[in-house]
Amino acid sequence: MDITTKYLGLPLKNPLVASASPLSRTLDGMKRLEDAGVAAIVVYSLFEEQIVHEASEVDHYLQYGTESFAEALSYFPVAADYNLGPDDYIEHLRKAKEALSIPVIGSLNGISNGGWISYAKKIADAGADAIELNVYYIPTDPLLSAEQVERRYLEVLEAVKHAVSIPVAVKLGPYFSSLANLAQRLDAAGANALVLFNRFYQPDIDLEQLDVVPNVILSTQQAMRLPLRWIAILYGHLKASLAATSGIHTAEDVLKILMAGADVAMMCSALLKHGPGHVTTVLEDLVRWMTEKEYESVTQMKGSMSHHAVADPAAFERANYMKALNSYKLLV
Repeated sequence: MDITTKYLGLPLKNPLVASASPLSRTLDGMKRLEDAGVAAIVVYSLFEEQIVHEASEVDHYLQYGTESFAEALSYFPVAADYNLGPDDYIEHLRKAKEALSIPVIGSLNGISNGGWISYAKKIADAGADAIELNVYYIPTDPLLSAEQVERRYLEVLEAVKHAVSIPVAVKLGPYFSSLANLAQRLDAAGANALVLFNRFYQPDIDLEQLDVVPNVILSTQQAMRLPLRWIAILYGHLKASLAATSGIHTAEDVLKILMAGADVAMMCSALLKHGPGHVTTVLEDLVRWMTEKEYESVTQMKGSMSHHAVADPAAFERANYMKALNSYKLLV
């Protein structure tokens, strides 16, 4: 049974990758993930605010839409509140690379291009096998056009690609008017992989304190439907690798994502909920299913249920919406 795959040009022993999470804050956590069987680890993100939190460019983008609400500025934590400082992060990554035998992927999280370049280089110099750019950007300025927003993603990618020689992945959110077009433009700009999708954690309101508070809710398997659809649509149209993240909890989820066309399945919430040992269970179930269905390799199934491979491609388009609504049965 050949469950190897390739992601970002890197050969991986299986398609399970641990996405950026608190588990990678410590070497012990990363070693536990490796021992459980993950094929690669994306290290917990270095935030741009940690690097240049006083720089005018970052301040400019953070304050979009906050001019009328002074309280909104206090919502952003000061750099000292983050888990690791920039230099500590680089040292942590270097030690991880020395301690682990699997690929280690650095993660940069931010919104501007200027603040990332020097630390992209430092991540590469520390031995990272690749960099994941997590462009966590919520444009609230009504004068900012969709083209300007998309240009921001392309500028960040182009700047980092120019600065480093290691592969670069871009982690996207799903909120674009023409996601397929943006994916194609990022691919043409040199993205070695697209990670679909970033989860935008939504704020909540504390009714007792009358305050806006952060709220982290782990994903459920339902969240996997969104990356599954878009990976199935994009498969075969891009040179870049495709990674699925959000809502992947079981071997069945991994199988579906691979059949849609993903090169790897990234796990976070399931590992936080069940611990690193969950990886072993998922891999065992994956191999068991492939054996029962007489699959010889991951490559054999990859893309077999993508948009252009299925008998009815409309199942991934508007026809699925109509069919889903018409199929619902009232219980009362």
